[in-house]
Amino acid sequence: MIGDIGFAELVVIAVVAIVVFGPDKLPELAKQAGAMLRKARDFANSARDELRTELGEEYKDLELRDLDPRSIVRRHIVEAMEDAGEEAEKAKARPGRAPLGDGELPPYDPDAT
Repeated sequence: MIGDIGFAELVVIAVVAIVVFGPDKLPELAKQAGAMLRKARDFANSARDELRTELGEEYKDLELRDLDPRSIVRRHIVEAMEDAGEEAEKAKARPGRAPLGDGELPPYDPDAT
């Protein structure tokens, strides 16, 4: 969300901040915002380090972004697509089991249903 802000948006935000807060209060507000961001970063790093120590050696390279549900789902989808591609390659390599052509129906066994 924050990464989507461009230079033009930052200029608009700065102009609005100058109009709302005034040029004399703006440096103090920027200092407070920087301190708040440092505290938030320190808190996140502390949480990450605590998770690493609690989970043990096998999670020593754990990053908090790895716990994002979107990245987890994306990773599983990519792995599934890679596995499906490998299975398709194996199916092509097996003799007697050629993939169906366009419009070709699979074999039907009326006794099996």
